Amino acid sequence: MAVDSFSAKARKISANIGAHYVDNARNLPWRSPPGGDLPDPYHVWLSEIMLQQTTVGAVKSYFEKFTARWPTVERLAAANEADVLAAWAGLGYYARARNLHKCAVHVAEKLHGIFPRKESELLGLPGVGAYTAAAIAAIAFGKRAVVVDANIERLVARLFAIDTPLPKGKIEIRAAMDAITPKQGAGDFAQACMDMGATICTSKNPKCDICPVQKQCAAFALGNMESFPVKPPKKDKPVRRARFFWIERQDRILLASRPPKGMLGGMRALPDDGWAAGNDGHAMPPIAGKWQVHDNIVQHSFTHFSLEVDLAVYQDEKIATNKDENIWWPLNDIAEAGLPTLYAKAVKWKLKEEK
Repeated sequence: MAVDSFSAKARKISANIGAHYVDNARNLPWRSPPGGDLPDPYHVWLSEIMLQQTTVGAVKSYFEKFTARWPTVERLAAANEADVLAAWAGLGYYARARNLHKCAVHVAEKLHGIFPRKESELLGLPGVGAYTAAAIAAIAFGKRAVVVDANIERLVARLFAIDTPLPKGKIEIRAAMDAITPKQGAGDFAQACMDMGATICTSKNPKCDICPVQKQCAAFALGNMESFPVKPPKKDKPVRRARFFWIERQDRILLASRPPKGMLGGMRALPDDGWAAGNDGHAMPPIAGKWQVHDNIVQHSFTHFSLEVDLAVYQDEKIATNKDENIWWPLNDIAEAGLPTLYAKAVKWKLKEEK
């Protein structure tokens, strides 16, 4: 495509997407309306961390609970990390929650509660990568930044029929997004593109009939929209085995704190057998006694592997455990323990089994 032709197409795409956003912007609790005042940087940062690898539908209630409990970055920084992790339970990818708290402490203590305005400075915050830094700079501070999330990646790959397979294709996609990002209103434009990808230019069955840039879309002209972006073949996930241990006493369940580093680090959980992404657990119980094992009660999928879980239930009356990391938690209040989804599934299975 000639340079002049490409520039004209880019301008048309930018104008059409921007106009569409004015009338069709999603009403989200962390957003300002199109053309309105810039939103609270704390809200933008918090929502962007939550939205990584998570859907908008799942994030809304978490965002509202977090901001009600910790309305400022200073309040979040003053919170106990265990409470933050518990409030995060169910969102997954728990390293985000640990970095969230670490970043809040950094901003509160070293930056006097003020988020940096520049993309380059935002990159220096704990847990803030290239995408998040660009999103905060554009949306919270009105800076021109090139924002590319999964929805935008799909939209732009289709608009320009970028057929270089991912991840290499990301370079071309970012360059194309740079070409269509306006000098003014980059934040609104980024959110407009996110909305387009989420509601119109979807992975399956895109709604091309109502798309404001249908005429500019190269993939639509080719008639193979769902072929873009081109993804590498999926690898088979390894299957790991784990055993959880149910130790109950006087309507209380024994919980443990997972090691601070590694998967689900620092979270409250049922005691387990040391399973990990790279290996099966050893299946050895934490205390001697009689155990009843229920095979494969939970199947849980992580990004790079799947986990099959057995549950061993302690049958003896005598319980000898005084480890500092153990917690006796009331069973009727187990929802407040903030267990990761994987462990919450096992608890749900056991309580259902008892009925």
